[in-house]
Amino acid sequence: QVQLVESGGGLVQAGESLRLSCAASGVFFRINAMGWYRQAPGKQREWVATITSGGTTNYADSVKGRFTISRDNGKNTVYLQMNSLKPEDTAVYYCNLNSGREYILSSWGQGTQVTVSS
Repeated sequence: QVQLVESGGGLVQAGESLRLSCAASGVFFRINAMGWYRQAPGKQREWVATITSGGTTNYADSVKGRFTISRDNGKNTVYLQMNSLKPEDTAVYYCNLNSGREYILSSWGQGTQVTVSS
């Protein structure tokens, strides 16, 4: 059974940084693309970033230049470094197996809350 555990969220001020982690188990991690998604209050979940098994990355326009996705196959973990945070980045962040911008698993982890104050 695949399990995804997100961590690293918190309350920060605008302009500050956070690093999120997502630990995966029950999946052959290194062959899967991984993605980060977020859901703000009252809004639909949206795609944030993708990293392929080969390390190619892609970002939503709203985070391009500020966020960096990376992975450590030895630790079955994907990261999201978030710099220059804005209040509009406030959301619960989730990871998932990924194909393009689409998530693969219908079951999500608990997510990690990111709150950015102005």
